[in-house]
Amino acid sequence: MTEALRSAARRMGRAGLVRPRHEARLLAARVLGCAPDRLIAGNGRPFDAGQAERFERLVDRRLSGEPMAYILGEREFWSLRFTVEPGVLVPRPDSETLVEAALERVAERGGPLRLLDLGTGSGCLLLSLLNEWPDARGLGVDLSAAALAVAAANARSLGLRERARWRLGAWSSGLQGPFDLIVSNPPYIASSAIASLAPDVRSFEPAGALDGGPDGLDAYRAIAPDLGRILAPAGWAVLEVGAGQADDVAALLGAAGLEAIGTRRDLAGIPRAVVARSAA
Repeated sequence: MTEALRSAARRMGRAGLVRPRHEARLLAARVLGCAPDRLIAGNGRPFDAGQAERFERLVDRRLSGEPMAYILGEREFWSLRFTVEPGVLVPRPDSETLVEAALERVAERGGPLRLLDLGTGSGCLLLSLLNEWPDARGLGVDLSAAALAVAAANARSLGLRERARWRLGAWSSGLQGPFDLIVSNPPYIASSAIASLAPDVRSFEPAGALDGGPDGLDAYRAIAPDLGRILAPAGWAVLEVGAGQADDVAALLGAAGLEAIGTRRDLAGIPRAVVARSAA
C-alpha cells in the first residue's frame, strides 16, 4: 500500500493538487475503512486486488477534478460531520464566519430562538447553530429538492431532526415569520468570473449555488427587501458575501430598512459576513 500511496501522491502532485499526499491518505483510508491517522502511523500492509482497484478509481475521480467532499461523501464543518453529495454546495471554512457572527450577536438573547436559513444547501449553517442552541428551532429553505434531502439526512445523523424543518422554495417567498435570526450563504460569484474558478468548483459544484448574476448581487436584491417583514423586532440577519461586496450588501440592507451593524472577517482577513438588525 505504501508504494500505491506514493504513486498516487506523485500523480496528484503532477496534476497540480495542493496537498497530494494528504488526499491520497484520505482516499486510502476510505478504501480500508480506517481513520487516516492509522495510515500516517505507518500501516504498510498492501492493498488486496479489490482494494487496489477501488483506490485507483477514487484517485482517477480526484484527478478528473471532482471535489474530495463528493468522493468521500462528507465534509467537516464547525467540528461536525456533514454528508455532501453532487448537486449540493460543499461547506467551506469561510462560511464558519457566519456561525461565529451569529453566536456573537445573539449571545444575549434568552429563550427559544426561531432560525431561518435561506439557501440552506447541506444544512451546515442551520444545523451548526441548532447544535449550539439546544432550545432553538429552525427552518431551512432551498430551491433544490436534492439539497433538502441531504440537509434532512444531516439533521437525522446529528440528532437534530426534531428541531429542523425544511421547505422547498425561493428565498423567503411564502414565509410568514417572525424569525429571530436569519442566515444565508447565497450565490455571489459574478457570472463573468465563474470560468475563472478552480476546476473542481466550476465543473462539479451546482451553478445555481455559485452564480450571483452580472455583479454577483442578484440574490441579495431578492433577499433584502423581505427581511424586515419576516424578522422579529430587533432580530438579526447574517449574510455571507464575496470579497469586496460587503459595502454593497450593507447598502441593500439599509435601503430595505435594516440597520447594518458591521462585518466579520474570515481567517484570510476578508469581510465575509455582513451583520444587520431589524427595527426594535
